[in-house]
Amino acid sequence: MILQGIAFYVFAALLVASGVMVISSRNPVHSVLFLILAFFQAAGLCLLMGAEFIAMILIIVYVGAVAVLFLFVVMMLDINFRELRQGAMEVLPLGGLIGLILFAELAAVLGGWIVAPGVEKLAGSPTPSIDTVSNTVALGRLMYTQYVYLFQACGIVLLVAMIGAIVLTLRHRVGVRKQDIGAQLARRRDEVVAIRKVTTGEGV
Repeated sequence: MILQGIAFYVFAALLVASGVMVISSRNPVHSVLFLILAFFQAAGLCLLMGAEFIAMILIIVYVGAVAVLFLFVVMMLDINFRELRQGAMEVLPLGGLIGLILFAELAAVLGGWIVAPGVEKLAGSPTPSIDTVSNTVALGRLMYTQYVYLFQACGIVLLVAMIGAIVLTLRHRVGVRKQDIGAQLARRRDEVVAIRKVTTGEGV
């Protein structure tokens, strides 16, 4: 138990530090790398809780796909972050207001956990006992039965994000010849093929 407690505080401290570095790093590539480090620390916390499936999902999906995708998108966009930071002070009051609203929501959730009697039993009731099924089976039952619509909504959000990344990285350059599939399929044989009768010993 002592080693488990020490590991929890180590993972938690590194996770918080990585999250702070994600939003405070001036280099966007460094921010993505700190995000990957934060995912690894969160996976370690999931392992301590016995949720090995979620830990593997964090590493395989988020680190192996999402974070690497963020990294390549940031490197391909070539955004001038100095120009973006010039107007940061203008939107600072709005950002502070949104942060206060989010903080109030988190405080309301925490207050509900403290004040409401028996809320822990209600929150843990949908999850079957670990003695009957594994956490992977329990997670699958919850995601594809009670939370199937939220699961599909998350898929739609990821699809929109993927389309947005493709649109942002699509560049139109003047004078560059591009492949036109429609024009290629519409060509006729006599437009592209010329039959010549060549006499032996002579060129075309």
